[in-house]
Order: sequence, then C-alpha cells, then structure tokens
Amino acid sequence: MPSKYNRSAGLRSILGTIAALCFFFSSAGDAASVGKDWPHHGLDGGETRFSPLSRINTANVSRIGLAWQFDLDSDRGLQGTPIVVDGVMYATSTWSRVFALDVRTGRLLWKYDPLVPKTYARKGCCDVVSRGVAVVDGRVILATYDGRLIALRSLNGEKLWEVDTIVDRNKSYSISGAPRVARDKVIIGNGGADFGARGYFSAYDIATGALRWRFFTVPKGPNGPFENPELETAARTWDPASRWDLGGGGTVWDSMVYDADLNLLYVGTGNGSPWSATLRSPAGGDNLFLSSILAINPDTGRLVWHYQTVPAESWDYTATQHMVLTTLNWHGKPRRVLMQAPKNGFFYVLDRATGELLAADKFVRTTWATHVDLQTGRPVLSESADYSKSDRVVMPATFGGHNWHPMSYNPVTGLVYIPAQDAATYFSPKRLWNILLAGTVEGKVEEIVPDYSIGNATLLAWDPVQRGVRWSVPYRTLSNAGVLSTAGGLVIQGDAEGGINFYNALDGRRLHRIETGTGILAPPISYEIDGEQYIAVLAGWGGAFFMYAEADVAARKYRNDGRVIVLRLGGTKVPLPIAEPSVPPRPTGDRILALNDQQARGRDVYFFNCGTCHSWYGGNGLLPDLRRSAPSLIDDLEIVVLQGALAAKGMPSFAGELTPAQVDDLKAYLKAIRIKN
Repeated sequence: MPSKYNRSAGLRSILGTIAALCFFFSSAGDAASVGKDWPHHGLDGGETRFSPLSRINTANVSRIGLAWQFDLDSDRGLQGTPIVVDGVMYATSTWSRVFALDVRTGRLLWKYDPLVPKTYARKGCCDVVSRGVAVVDGRVILATYDGRLIALRSLNGEKLWEVDTIVDRNKSYSISGAPRVARDKVIIGNGGADFGARGYFSAYDIATGALRWRFFTVPKGPNGPFENPELETAARTWDPASRWDLGGGGTVWDSMVYDADLNLLYVGTGNGSPWSATLRSPAGGDNLFLSSILAINPDTGRLVWHYQTVPAESWDYTATQHMVLTTLNWHGKPRRVLMQAPKNGFFYVLDRATGELLAADKFVRTTWATHVDLQTGRPVLSESADYSKSDRVVMPATFGGHNWHPMSYNPVTGLVYIPAQDAATYFSPKRLWNILLAGTVEGKVEEIVPDYSIGNATLLAWDPVQRGVRWSVPYRTLSNAGVLSTAGGLVIQGDAEGGINFYNALDGRRLHRIETGTGILAPPISYEIDGEQYIAVLAGWGGAFFMYAEADVAARKYRNDGRVIVLRLGGTKVPLPIAEPSVPPRPTGDRILALNDQQARGRDVYFFNCGTCHSWYGGNGLLPDLRRSAPSLIDDLEIVVLQGALAAKGMPSFAGELTPAQVDDLKAYLKAIRIKN
C-alpha cells in the first residue's frame, strides 16, 4: 500500500509550484496545441510528461475503456513514445519501423520499414527497440537500430534523406533512443558501451541531413587526436595506459533535452567500457565524460558546463536517464533547474544555467556511496563500492535505481513520479559482468546470474523541494514502465503483468486498472481530438528483460502481441491476446549437475553467446530456453547457429565467432542439461 501523503506538505508544495505551472505553459509554446497534441518526446520543452488535459480525472477514470488498438507486428519489446501532431499518431515498432495512424480511429495512413538487417540483432543492447521519432517542419525523423538517421515526409512517409551516423562499423554501435531537435538541428547518439564502443553524439541539419558537428565523450587516447577541444581536458582524467582499445564507453543512448530559453542542449552520457575502472584506467582518474550531464551550445557543439554523477564509474551507472527542465520555488525564489534520477540511486537537482549542484539525495536503497558532498559535487564512496579485490553486493543493481523508462513531473502537485527499481548486483573480481572481459575470467563461466538481481519495481512520488519520498507503490516484478501524470489528478503507468494502472497523484491510491494481457514498458501519452481526451500506450514486453522469467509477467501467460492501445471514457473492454501454454520455470539443476570437460565448455558457450536472449533463468515467454530443446533440434544445431537458417527471424549466424568444435561442445551441454517440458 502507498504511504500516507502528508497533506500540509502537499499544500505547501502546490502553493510553492505556481511558478512551475506558469513555466510549463510559457516554455511549451502554444499551450493549447501542446496540450491537445503530443508533439515532442516528453510533450513540452522541459520534457515534463505532464498533460494539462483533465477530462479524464480521478472522479471518472473507472469509466475508461478501449477506443481502438493497432497491431504493430511485433512479438518483442516496445518502448516508444508515440508522437501526435495534427490528427496523426507516429508510432515506432521493433526493427525501427514507423506507423502513421489516424488518432480518431487507428486507421493506418502509411508505414515505413527501413529494413534493418535481422543479423544486426546481436550488435547491441537491449533488443531491437525504438523509443520514438521526432516530428518537425513536415518531417518525421527516425533513428534506426543499425545506426542510420532518416527523414520522412510526414504526409506520406516518403524518404527525404538518409545518413549513416556510425563512425566505425567494426564496433557494435546501435541506436534505440529517440532523436531530439534543437533549432535547425536534429541530435542523435547511440549505444554500445557494453560492447567496446567509444561514445559520441552528432548534430545534423534538419532540412538536408548534413553533419553540422559531432561531440566525442571520451578521448581516443592520451595524446589524441582530440576531435573536440574538451577531450584534451578529459584525457588528463584518464590513465595514459588506459585500455583505449576497449573504447572507453560514455555512449549517449537515451536522454537529451533542449532548453530554448538558454539555448542549451543537455545530454546524458553512459557507463565505462569495460565496467571496472581499475581495468579501464588502472592508475585512477575520474574518466571524463563518463556518467555525466553535459550542457552543450547546439549552434557550435561546444561544452558550456558539465556535471559528473559518478567519477571513475565502475557499476554501469549511466547518466542517460530522463532529464526534466522546470522552475522550482527553491529557498523562496524561483530557480530554473534540471532534474534527473539516474541509475546510481541519487535524485539530482542542478541549476540548468550554471550546472551548480543544488541537491543529491537517495531515492532507492543505495550502498555504493554514503552521500554526495554538495560542496564538491562528488559522491563519497562506501566500503561496499570497491570490488577490485573482493566480492561485493552493491545497490542499486546495474539495471539502476531508475533506467530509461521516463519519469513525469507534475507542476501542480510539485512531485516527480519515478519508475524506480529496488535491486542489487553481485560484483566480483572473478565474476566480471562485462561482455568484453568475460572470456578472460579464469577461462570459464561462473554462474552468477541467480545472484545477479533481487528486488522489485516501485512507483515513487518524489518531492524535489522537500527532498524525499511522498508515497510509493511496489510491484511484484523487477520490470518497470514509463509514467504519465495529468491535470486530472492522475498518474498512469503500465506494468509487466499486463496492466495499465491509474493512481491518485496526491496519495498514490490506485483508482483503476485495465488488464491488457501484454506486458508494458513504454510510457503513456495523452491527447485530445474533437473535445475527447485519449490515453495511448505501446504494449509489448521485452528489452533488457529478455533474460528474466518472472512468473508474473504477462508474456508467460499470453502471446506477446505488440500493439498501440488507445483509451477513452466510455470505451470497451481491451481484448486479451491468445493464451500461451503454461511452462513452469526451469529448475537450476545445472548448478549441481556434474559436467564433463566438453559439457562444461559447452556451458561457457551457452552463457556467453546464448543466455542473454534464450534466458539464463529459463523460458521467459519470448524466446525459447534452448535447454528445453528437442533432441532432433540439438542434433541439427549447426544449421541454425553456423548456417543462419533462422536469420530472417532475427537469429543471426554465429559463423566466424563460434567454431564447429564449440558448437559440438554446446550440443553436449544442451543434451546433458535438457529438461523436458
């Protein structure tokens, strides 16, 4: 149950955020247009994800039902924010496909498939997802999973231009994030830090696709070449003998936000590559600009200020999570701020003009640091943080206290609604959770995954001025979904169990729940057409949670039919997908099963090459656990693994990466551990 809301504090918060509400309408442009449409990734210029629509509210939300739904031809994770402009919804599906739909009926107007090669599925993390498009000046700007940026005519989907954003095709770069627009430029980054990439983000001309500037986030080496002058300063924070060959990381794979008033583009950067700072930069150093918030002049591409959330990052604590711009009543005066709740478990409030740190407080259980020193801006590490010499359990988990799932700031309540995660990761110098270095760990896999993460998802209402949790609602799963808040007093969030939940924004009481039968990760949006308010969300479970077989997820019970679900007052019941046959979780018998040398080698092959998608834990409802495979399939495994017989379905060939002998070892392991359904 949610904790009791402090009503006097809530009243103070409401009175103290009148300036914030005024800021919302002034910064969002035409308030009526922004409220009725959903024209930007986070709705308004500050990416608050607060809808001023109130026709659906706490008094009538129980009457909400299905207006229409549209099949997005996907059985994997959907993470996109639909964009709504002038009666058209632009929704993205897996493999970076775009669907233009009539917002009244869901009728397909046009679709575009960039034909991302199915073999690209293994090039990056985490699933072949797209978090959405940008729509500007009659153009739909799409970033594809394989690293292209494409402009389409919004009227009919005609391609206007296409550019390749990847600087090195030998590296495992991919794009899952949505592009952002700053004046006449579209900005895009990419992922790949976990696979040895070197981070950067690029600005392109909206009209032509011409590259305007590019900012690398980590140096190429101690002596350059320094593609942007900031890298010369950054290089002094790295050991000259760093593992430059492993890329460094710092990829910009999700959050960016543009402040039109200050003409600043804020960019969040990712984790180090490899994860462990002692391996990446043995002599120490902060390793700029890993896990940082960068304020960039979008006209020149030059750095104005930066703040590093995690110096010497070692725990996959990215700062790529959703950033919100608003004005808070800070110590009695209006203050223009940037707010972020990144993976590391601290909620940050910074002056967005100067980068001054105003607050940094734990919003979930956090053990890697005791606190953040507000004078220096640096976290004070705890004893449990250092796993270079001994095993440690660290909180939050590498999935983070908050991941990519967008939060929402409501300027009326003064609260930030965070899709938080309360979990831990087991770190060890002998059990390095790093794809790059895993093969060098004593030449074998140690089965750490059952210890990998514990805990559950939680919806938190955070007061950024009073600096604490107002209320919280726990979920039974670790999976989480993005959040929407509205002027109707609602907080709306989907869940992995297939529900859309409607909470009272003041106290966290659940007012209504709609069963969809499909796990939800994506954030809801709201729009208005013909005087009717609608709530829309993409339903489709997957992403980084491929590896989990949580018993409660909808994908274990129903076919994972990816679709847009759109709700309105007086709508009908949402139809459930076709039920899946029940498959009990696979017991972890291989932890005690005696394996011979060949079978043990095959186990290593499975865990390094197969387990991420085909589940360390057991069948996850999306892709099969190969340890349940029929003997005939195991006998013919070479046809799939080396010859690519299922490449068209997203299972690429491992030819050139696995030898026939390794496939024989894998077959021996699968036969030894095979468990009948």
